[in-house]
Amino acid sequence: MILDAHPFHVNTKGHLEIGGVDTIELAKKYGTPLYVYDVEMIRNHARSFVQAFHEAGAAGKVAYASKAFSTIAMLQVAKQEGLCLDVISEGELYTALQADFPTERIHMHGNNKNEQEIAMAVEHEIGCIVIDNFHDIELLDQELLNQEKTMDVLFRVTPGVESKTHKYIMTGNEDSKFGFDLQNGQAEDALKRVLGHPRIHAKGLHCHIGSQIFETNGFRAATDILFAKLEEWKQKYQFESEVLNLGGGFGIRYTKDDQPLPLAEYVKDMIDSVRENCNKYNMKFPEIWIEPGRSIVGDAGITLYTIGANKKIPGVREYYSIDGGMTDNIRPALYQSKYDAVIANRAEANPEKEVSIAGKCCESGDMLIWDLPVPRIEDKDILAVFSTGAYNYSMASHYNRLTKPAVVFIEDGQDHLVVKRETYQDIVKNDLSYDGIKSFT
Repeated sequence: MILDAHPFHVNTKGHLEIGGVDTIELAKKYGTPLYVYDVEMIRNHARSFVQAFHEAGAAGKVAYASKAFSTIAMLQVAKQEGLCLDVISEGELYTALQADFPTERIHMHGNNKNEQEIAMAVEHEIGCIVIDNFHDIELLDQELLNQEKTMDVLFRVTPGVESKTHKYIMTGNEDSKFGFDLQNGQAEDALKRVLGHPRIHAKGLHCHIGSQIFETNGFRAATDILFAKLEEWKQKYQFESEVLNLGGGFGIRYTKDDQPLPLAEYVKDMIDSVRENCNKYNMKFPEIWIEPGRSIVGDAGITLYTIGANKKIPGVREYYSIDGGMTDNIRPALYQSKYDAVIANRAEANPEKEVSIAGKCCESGDMLIWDLPVPRIEDKDILAVFSTGAYNYSMASHYNRLTKPAVVFIEDGQDHLVVKRETYQDIVKNDLSYDGIKSFT
């Protein structure tokens, strides 16, 4: 059964539960579409990463990649768990400030940081900026001079490693919009510009090889390449990396076909790889940073929908439409992502047929799931889609002027509204009237 692949239970009514709370009651209380998160699961995932460093006796930082799911409530949970935080824009940094997240634990990424973003990061004295290009160095140099401050930086480099993932989320290969190329001399040129700089302190290297990765070979290959280059730089510039950030991209289970590793196993293998290279090159063991996002929140979230229209094409396909779609989950249209789902009010009922779940947007490509085994379906049944905790809320849109769903956290058997459902007034609040060109008589 689909439920066997996901960590949720069914109550005596036959209803799907999340965190001990009946999803049908949640749908009644808050409406649909509705994002729901099991906070205990989020905390357990975060602790798995942190504990792996402790058990290995290695210095490390776990930075939650806020692009996966950024709200004040989520960042407060990350703060409570002692995580660091990755941000990539003024908006993400502003959200972190509103969550009272410790600024010394914030790292800023981005391949096109502008003056305002860097100025904001410097003003609030965040812990680190990840330098992505020469433009970053120029802007940061000027802003630090303006504010008379200093900043720690990492250099993002592309090690030339291609992860086994969708081409849109491969980031460590040579042909990438991110980072300095490690092989053609760009990374070395960037290092030379910063070495000895009075305001910019080079702490080390950063790389990220992709997302939804189910093995550790790619991380090992990237680590080997980074250390080979660090050995060159040690000989030429006496530079040793205080920090080695190996990124994130740890896979989660969307369907039964996905077989991710235990989260701690990724960390343990990274530590082993770094240790082997330190011994090989006689280098000090650096602090290892990682950046999990999806793997902390992805499978802790589900989305609830109400089922509406039905269309049956004899001998071809049967469609059921839901009250959401690509506005609250763009990933199937963007990445061809696959999901599991159940009829939440008959979660353990035996399947009788396969159907396709269509979104309500005016796009033929707005298909959530193509072939889903289901029991009998009735109008206004509740569909629960699993593993929607990462990127769904973050990438939600107002296409067709649909409102964005509410977000509910579940912890200790209690439900907490943490993002209100948008209203139609919210959609038009920034619109201005226009009278057009006046005609003169």
